[in-house]
Amino acid sequence: MAEVIEATGKTVEAALRQALETLGAEAADVEYEVLEKPSRGLFGLIGVKPARIRVRKKAVSGAETPSHQAVEERAAAEETQASSALDPGQAGDQVQRAIKFLQDVFSAMNLTVALTRRDTEDGVLFCLDGENLGVLIGKHGQTLDALQYLTNLAANRGISEDRVRIVLDVENYRSRREETLSRLAGHLAEKACRIGQEVHLEPMNRHERKIIHMALQDNRRVITYSAGDEPRRYVVIAPKRRRRRDFSRGEQQEY
Repeated sequence: MAEVIEATGKTVEAALRQALETLGAEAADVEYEVLEKPSRGLFGLIGVKPARIRVRKKAVSGAETPSHQAVEERAAAEETQASSALDPGQAGDQVQRAIKFLQDVFSAMNLTVALTRRDTEDGVLFCLDGENLGVLIGKHGQTLDALQYLTNLAANRGISEDRVRIVLDVENYRSRREETLSRLAGHLAEKACRIGQEVHLEPMNRHERKIIHMALQDNRRVITYSAGDEPRRYVVIAPKRRRRRDFSRGEQQEY
């Protein structure tokens, strides 16, 4: 029976070298499979995992075997395979740091994510695509917002000027969320007018509050303003006839 061992290492190549040393064999004399790819973890601290491979000595035969170079090239390919569709070297330093940070996060979470970059007026947009990415969105996009915030910190670390703004979107979630909020704003504006009272929305981040304000800015029957303190700040929709009383309480129409 062929001798089989498992080996670990910081990289697939390192694990293979360890296995060859243990078996006393050359690369051309073995075949292997990668059981677990290495993970650098988040910030190099959380979720760090070594590469783990299973190595088997080949049965002696007259069949042609791959060269040592071919085996090592395969190991290198396993190690350097990336889930991103982007080449970080083509981006600026800040965008490259953002890509590196995201890849580390996805690796720590064992997610395969394809990144597509698009430059917009608001900054650099990264569209994330893959399977089971709902975990990156969270309730009402809270996880996605947190990941976007951390990505911006990583991209602009140590930079005071010319900071780049990174925007993250998972499978067009943000556009769908904007449509949902715009429809919600219209429905609640109708409700406020019908009952003649203010309608308070649930707490939202600054961007989503702005969507509500913009959706109703041309509505002549209601006014909107933000109330409360972060992170529980929310939008109030009120019939316009109540404007004087509402603003006499010191509410500010800001996002």
